[in-house]
Amino acid sequence: MRNKSERSQVRSTIRRFLEAVGAGDQPLAQEQFLRVTRLIDSAAHKGVYHKNTVARTKSRLQKKLNTLAS
Repeated sequence: MRNKSERSQVRSTIRRFLEAVGAGDQPLAQEQFLRVTRLIDSAAHKGVYHKNTVARTKSRLQKKLNTLAS
């Protein structure tokens, strides 16, 4: 049950980040990116996600944030 809650929270935060990127709101996207990375790192530490999955996800989200900045 705890893992399900953690995953749900991470997915919701990622969704909010992607919505901010889609809207072109860079300050909000940056804030959401920091929130996502903290949550996903915490979940990995608890064993919810594998460390490579976390690294891959953070890399993909960083790329999306970088395209917004340019």
